[in-house]
Amino acid sequence: MLYSHFCHQILANSPKTKRLVLALSGGLDSRVMLDLLARFISDHRDYCAHAVYVHHGLSTNADTWAQQCVTWAASCGVSCNIERVQCVLGRGISVEQAAREARYQALAKHIQCGDTLLTAQHADDQIETVLLALKRGSGPAGLAAMPVLTTFAAGQHLRPLLTISRTEIEAYGAQHKLQWVEDESNQDQRYDRNFIRHQITPLLNDRWPGIRKAVTRSAHLCGEQEGLLEELLSFHLHQAVQTDGSLLITDNISARLGMALIRQWLKQQAVIMPSLAQLEQIWFNLVQAKNDANPQVCWQQYQLRRYQQQLYLLQQWPDISHWQQTLITNQACQLPQDLGQVCLKETPLATLRPPKADELVSVRFDYSGPEIKPQGRSGKRKFKKLLQEYQVPSWLRRRTPMLFYGEQLVAIAGVFVVEEFVVSATTTTAVQFEWQRL
Repeated sequence: MLYSHFCHQILANSPKTKRLVLALSGGLDSRVMLDLLARFISDHRDYCAHAVYVHHGLSTNADTWAQQCVTWAASCGVSCNIERVQCVLGRGISVEQAAREARYQALAKHIQCGDTLLTAQHADDQIETVLLALKRGSGPAGLAAMPVLTTFAAGQHLRPLLTISRTEIEAYGAQHKLQWVEDESNQDQRYDRNFIRHQITPLLNDRWPGIRKAVTRSAHLCGEQEGLLEELLSFHLHQAVQTDGSLLITDNISARLGMALIRQWLKQQAVIMPSLAQLEQIWFNLVQAKNDANPQVCWQQYQLRRYQQQLYLLQQWPDISHWQQTLITNQACQLPQDLGQVCLKETPLATLRPPKADELVSVRFDYSGPEIKPQGRSGKRKFKKLLQEYQVPSWLRRRTPMLFYGEQLVAIAGVFVVEEFVVSATTTTAVQFEWQRL
């Protein structure tokens, strides 16, 4: 019965994708799925399978579990990789959330174009996910919980056992005399999911035996409503998203529509969604702020800024205002924090004089010197005022590379060149300060 259900899910949801990648933890659920997967590829020779064990380093037993998974996979004729990850904790990020994010980032590396990632979540997991969403006060998107099928990395993510109870999975494991590992952390009820699993779900199942199907149905209906909302908002969102990826919020838009557009925009960028309180803060403290304000809203590792009625999603990078690097003509210089690279390139079309032999050339991200005069301007201005006039957003003013000859500012990449460094009529060579962003 369970095997036929598994086969139906694979054939119905991945008819064109013949490579299946299993997230194998070694626990009961994924161990059962490994056995189902081995039977499936034996019966369907046009499919192939691969397993990935993600080593979080959170348990002293993880090395043993990893080797056990490799052994079990080999006995089933399935190749298996071990992916070692580090869980990055931060403000408001739980161990569970950090482990989940690290796990999926590791799994994404193994998904080639058109592949299907298989994970072993089941109906009891779905109950836990819905209850956790209720605890957070989530709307339809959160209550939709886990979908059976969704896009993932270069392929798709399928949960073929999502409507199957844990009891059925246990029965299959016992019937086929399978072995699996027991993660000691699954008994730790300090974790919300474990508390629900051990204290809440058994009571719900005893009181209402049909609770799994009811929760699955409600989650599906919430997913349908969320999908309908996306479809209805798609035109508005297309009009609001600018060429640089920012979101334009006009004055005549209502708070309800505006917040819905912000949610859909953030969802497109696959970020951790802000809470309702944070979303309201984005709307009232960011979008509705005065024109001359410089507001920001931060959550997790993200930062939302506003500039000229447009919202920009940024990562919260450490300060690099003191970073500097020597620059050699015609050699690329790598910038920190995924900012790309710069090059001082000799080219006939350039207007910038090359450095003199005694001038040390460097790239920096901060300037605190005297007033300067950009090329084509009538007079000198303070640096901060110039950046405002050239419409450089405040968060980019210390993230835009600057060229220095000695201690003199020569140019700001993509913004302006200082007048006194423009080539004279007697100069035979010239250079150009180029910035290639990632």
